[in-house]
Amino acid sequence: MNIREIQLKDNERMAEIVREVIVEMGAPKVGTAYEDKALENLYETYNKERACYFVIEVEGKVVGGAGIAHLANEAETVCELQKMYFLGSTRGKGLGMKMMHTCLSKAQEFGYEQCYIETMPYMTDAQKLYKKAGFQYLEAPMGNTGHYSCPVWMLKKFI
Repeated sequence: MNIREIQLKDNERMAEIVREVIVEMGAPKVGTAYEDKALENLYETYNKERACYFVIEVEGKVVGGAGIAHLANEAETVCELQKMYFLGSTRGKGLGMKMMHTCLSKAQEFGYEQCYIETMPYMTDAQKLYKKAGFQYLEAPMGNTGHYSCPVWMLKKFI
């Protein structure tokens, strides 16, 4: 298992993984990451200041990823854990928590004080992971992610 920063060659595979998982989970294609324009160009999207996207490899193959970036329309101290998706064959093996620790450590290194995430109500395993990492539920969304089909909002404070 290897966690590393995304490379240009990973763009196509990560777009496939995100869309595959969204369909597998029964999430809508509209109002979710499925239709994000950035999905085809994750390397370029996260190749900017205070942003980073990581992929996880198992036996040399990319099986998932997650990123950190500023949350649009929020204070500069608020980031978002973005596009955290893993193939079904890799879930339940602790990879999500390792990836989350990698992303949250990078967020703190970037100087963020809070981290936001959105998810679907039936993605209970993901919510358990987020709660275990210190995220708490919110009553309303933050920022402007464009993911209006994701009605579960959570926030982790670093301070």
